[in-house]
Amino acid sequence: MTLSIVEKATELLRKYYGYDSFRPLQAEIIAAVCGGSDALVLMPTGGGKSVCYQIPALMLKGITIVVSPLLALMKDQVDALLANGIPAAALNSLQSEAENQRVRERALGGKIRLLYISPERLLGDMEYWLAGVDVALFAIDEAHCISQWGHDFRPEYTQLSVLRKYFPDTPVMALTATADKITREDILKQLALRSPRVFLSSFDRPNIGLNVISGLAKQKKIHAILSFLDSHPRQSGIIYCLSRSNTEMLAKTLGEHGIEAEAYHAGLSAELRERAQRRFLNDEVRVICATIAFGMGIDKSNVRWVIHYNMPKSMECYYQEIGRAGRDGLPSDTLLFYSLGDVVMLSKFADDSGQRSMNIEKLRRMQQYAEASICRRRILLSYFGETYDCDCGNCDVCRRPPQRFDGTILVQKALSAIARTGEQVNFNLLIDILRGSHRAEIITRGFDKIKTFGVGADQTSYQWQGYLSQMLQLGYYEILYNNGNVLKITELGWKLLRGETGARLTFVGRYPETDRQETGKKRKSAGSQAPAVQELSADEQLFEALRTLRMRLAAEADMPAYTLFTDKVLYEMVRVKPMTLGDFARISGVGESKVMKYGREFVSLIRKELGQKSKEKGDTLDETLYLLQQRYTPAMVAEARALKEVTVCSHIAQLIQTQRFTASPAFIPEAEISRVEEAVRCLHTTELKPLYEFLQGRVSYGHIRIILAIISVGGRD
Repeated sequence: MTLSIVEKATELLRKYYGYDSFRPLQAEIIAAVCGGSDALVLMPTGGGKSVCYQIPALMLKGITIVVSPLLALMKDQVDALLANGIPAAALNSLQSEAENQRVRERALGGKIRLLYISPERLLGDMEYWLAGVDVALFAIDEAHCISQWGHDFRPEYTQLSVLRKYFPDTPVMALTATADKITREDILKQLALRSPRVFLSSFDRPNIGLNVISGLAKQKKIHAILSFLDSHPRQSGIIYCLSRSNTEMLAKTLGEHGIEAEAYHAGLSAELRERAQRRFLNDEVRVICATIAFGMGIDKSNVRWVIHYNMPKSMECYYQEIGRAGRDGLPSDTLLFYSLGDVVMLSKFADDSGQRSMNIEKLRRMQQYAEASICRRRILLSYFGETYDCDCGNCDVCRRPPQRFDGTILVQKALSAIARTGEQVNFNLLIDILRGSHRAEIITRGFDKIKTFGVGADQTSYQWQGYLSQMLQLGYYEILYNNGNVLKITELGWKLLRGETGARLTFVGRYPETDRQETGKKRKSAGSQAPAVQELSADEQLFEALRTLRMRLAAEADMPAYTLFTDKVLYEMVRVKPMTLGDFARISGVGESKVMKYGREFVSLIRKELGQKSKEKGDTLDETLYLLQQRYTPAMVAEARALKEVTVCSHIAQLIQTQRFTASPAFIPEAEISRVEEAVRCLHTTELKPLYEFLQGRVSYGHIRIILAIISVGGRD
């Protein structure tokens, strides 16, 4: 039975999505759900979770209800399904009540296969009308929201266990991209899943590069961001910030440097947030600078990079946010700016939370990741309980292995300065003392008189940031977050000061590599003369032309461009360069519906870009053949290709005569075939005009041509 389910699922995958095979675990999940099992599915962002319930929705009798927390995500998913030829709809507050009522009527009438709905509306509609719907499956997306241990806890999710009361026999599938062990257990309990199948996919996203830069001041961070964007031309990305003011500052600064950007945070009006999100999703703006208010459920597949202006509060948040890059599997980059100032700020947030100890521990793990001198991917995956037995080669630590040295004297200088100030200084003040700054606080408190004042002037502020972070990680001092963030030497630190032990540190350069490019040079502002644009290769030009066409067609359909075709599919078009609809249909990620809707325009553009403006005879026959293989009638082919039906019939006759196409019994009416055969016997001719006149127009010229071709090759199947 399972084999037949998988075979049917693969056929649907090919038909609607244009892929020949499933990703890891997808087929097993589909088989389990179609067999009536509850399931918990953990897959990384971009791992293909949606297919795990969308394919069963096409296979099971009844409607699949998808519970989704975000309106924007609902629209994206529905747009994508409709573009693939799958009947879907949503119930939400963005639609009028009249529109929502029409959706309900279609659902009750069995005309929708997938219905997207918020948990609040689902609970409100349970007795109102859903009881009369034949529900085949419930899919709970972003299921980590159900757990108070999760990073996006939503109280309304906790009420979803009521599904068992109203739909005791309907399978429930919970899906999430980020859930540690305690959150997974909570999901199973809260949803009251029955003997669920648990599917844990690898959390590894090898296409995403991981990079961390520590200790940069504000201006240098901005320079580093500008340099990073210079190295990612024409690519979309997200910059995450802890504060609303930073999102607006960065958007304004990028705009001044000719990079169009939007700010997004909870303090903006709903209208402005919706506008910013829409412009980003539609590729109208390249960069969005956002707080964590932006993100969950954002399904934009062509986000090529994610920058964290500040350190996130946990590994779950970090993983979720960097996971918005590279969802299409293409190479993508991330950059995390780290400073102890962020740690201090996030510690205060943790103190004010209702789960201080847990949040402090999560922050500590995030800090360890940022300060790590071993492969970052190994640390990230180990947090989620996954072993990675080799270095990844795609993080900054792997690409530039750290140089270690005897840092005992350097550590002693820092610890001595802490001791001589009576352990009453914070991180930044200590750096200024070590470097010999004469700012007012140092003079007032007499710290310019201590023996260690200025002993670290040979190191930059950036270097001291790095070394002090390592010393904290190694346990030589601690930060008293509840006492003004002053530094206190640990027992291990006193041992080092007394010369009882030594310290090995990782070398920190004067400036991070990303920032060096900016040193000593001025950037061009938006009003200045633009730097020379590197000439695009022929393939790059073709990709840009395809992207422009995609944007136009998507705008006409009122959907995000990536919903039409992902960047990965466009790159495949560039590689294959399809010249016919048949070639276009063989592109991975192009389903039948999209071939019919958009194939002609994309093929025409590719031919034009390659200087092949006129079609060869073989090409036009191939296009007709492809449509015939999709069970199109001659009349339907003519309409799809904007040709006369008699021309299409001529194509079909040639295809039959060359044995590339065999007419099925239903293709031409039996009565017409019999009439033509009788006319040929009577007239002893196969000329069209005499046969047409003999038949008195009861069979068209086109059908006569097709029937003659059938006769010439020895009949029909």
